[in-house]
Amino acid sequence: MIRATGLHKRFGDLDVLKGVDLHVAQGEVVSIVGASGAGKTTLLQILGTLERSDSGTLTIGGAEVTKLGSNALSAYRNRHIGFVFQFHHLLPEFTALENVLMPGLIAGRTLKDCAPRAEELLARLNVIGRKEHKPSQLSGGEQQRVAVARALFNSPSVVLADEPSGNLDSAHARELHQLFFDLRKELGQTFVIVTHNEELADMADRKLVMRDGVI
Repeated sequence: MIRATGLHKRFGDLDVLKGVDLHVAQGEVVSIVGASGAGKTTLLQILGTLERSDSGTLTIGGAEVTKLGSNALSAYRNRHIGFVFQFHHLLPEFTALENVLMPGLIAGRTLKDCAPRAEELLARLNVIGRKEHKPSQLSGGEQQRVAVARALFNSPSVVLADEPSGNLDSAHARELHQLFFDLRKELGQTFVIVTHNEELADMADRKLVMRDGVI
């Protein structure tokens, strides 16, 4: 599903990635751990096409995304990649339901067309009763579940998570971790998770350690 070869990334005088090679199979859950500054988040941003590498190639689902222009890349990202961040990044002025269906609107679908899918996901994640609430009215665990529902809206091939349980208490963190594996079992999605949570890292099919810009 993901094939990255020779990824290099420099910010000014700082070499952040120094030739990363990474292959992830379809339906695999891979965790990436390492000290702060090892390059984990930069790698995840490149895998998610939010950042471009300086050199190397990246293929996702058979498409060499390093060759796509900006507009094509944005469309590809919207359709094929879901993101879950440590800070949920929900839009504060919109309800949970509206936040979840936002990727569908960006893809050009109508509100009427998107609403049933958003409700289905909120129900699957046990927050359907909060669909009309805005983020400020939700608990931290509920906010993160809404963010996961949004990440899944367009049925992406790949879900990328950056410290997804970093702001949750231990009980909500365990629920979220189990949710990823339940979703993989049900939907066959591929997960790459950057985390400092050793419990989550050890649950993955593979745990990769980054150090000084390489795996």
